[in-house]
Amino acid sequence: MANANVSLQILPRGKTDEEIYALVDKAIDVIRESGVRYEVGPLETTMEGDYDVLMDVVKRAQEAVIAAGSDRVISIVKIDYKPSGLNWDEKVGKYRKG
Repeated sequence: MANANVSLQILPRGKTDEEIYALVDKAIDVIRESGVRYEVGPLETTMEGDYDVLMDVVKRAQEAVIAAGSDRVISIVKIDYKPSGLNWDEKVGKYRKG
């Protein structure tokens, strides 16, 4: 059972919009490859899972952006942690279509 929702906004340093988007894509690749439940939004990506696993994903996502050529990355992280378990469907399910 998931005990955390973590939202991650990656702000890499890049010269053009295209370069910045490509760097953000590297972070999203790490998230996708991690196997955690996630949803990409227009400003951040939200993940659901074990707190320790998600924090490791955050770290690896930042490292991937640096490895891809950014000399700096600012990350904004929001955490909802509930040891007894949580699910983002409880928070947003009523707003989803279909």
